[in-house]
Amino acid sequence: MNYMNALGWTVETDVFKDSTPVFGTLQFTNVIAKLNPNAQRFLTLACHYDSKYVKEYIFNGATDSAVPCSMMLNMAYVMRNVFNSAKNKSNISLQFIFFDGEEAFKEWSDTDSLYGARHLAQLWGNEPYSRGTQDRTTQLDRIDVLVLLDLLGAPDPSFFSFFPDTSSWYRVLINAEQNLSSRGQLERYSSGRPQQSYFKKRSMYAGIEDDHVPFMKRDVPVLHLIPYPFPSVWHKQSDNLNAIDFTTCENLNKIFRVFVAEYLHLRI
Repeated sequence: MNYMNALGWTVETDVFKDSTPVFGTLQFTNVIAKLNPNAQRFLTLACHYDSKYVKEYIFNGATDSAVPCSMMLNMAYVMRNVFNSAKNKSNISLQFIFFDGEEAFKEWSDTDSLYGARHLAQLWGNEPYSRGTQDRTTQLDRIDVLVLLDLLGAPDPSFFSFFPDTSSWYRVLINAEQNLSSRGQLERYSSGRPQQSYFKKRSMYAGIEDDHVPFMKRDVPVLHLIPYPFPSVWHKQSDNLNAIDFTTCENLNKIFRVFVAEYLHLRI
């Protein structure tokens, strides 16, 4: 929170309590950072910052989801001058959401998972937006698209377009990767294959349950950036620093920066 405040963002929290099957009633805190809180609409990047509870050992969750959190913080810092120049744009701005309670405490279910996302989607869906238009009447309606980052950092990820209504924005990611690669702006891909790409020119239905689900159920457009198949370290003790390929992380960082700049019509 202090980090984003220091970069000039407006930070707020959504604090609530919910019942869990292992620890009883717990307090959760979603963190929301807005570049311009008065903007009418937001490109929203999101991830979860909680780690999975495992009784037998400490689960570090490097890909799940320390790296996505770090990528968003890195973007805010690296692009700070560009963002500051567009801070007063009133029609659309950038919003980050750091969800609490994504992981299940015992066994994944409708009530034991997505604690933060479920609460925030319901809260904003019921909160009127006084400056709204005919098609934007609640705080939830201010989300132009929810871009959810998860399970990032392992080498050789493959991404696909999961939802037809955001396929055009997925193509922006494909083009960003191709353009950066053709200009020599991406480090050598971890596999060394000359034709390797992260963002595949394919759409598919994977049925993945993640923090986007409560928002998608309320008709928020979703761009889900999660590799498929999942990294081999998923929900294992080995999901730690050794699982991270920093070349992949930096390549994805560059692609995401181009995507955000194009969405917000920023010059970088």
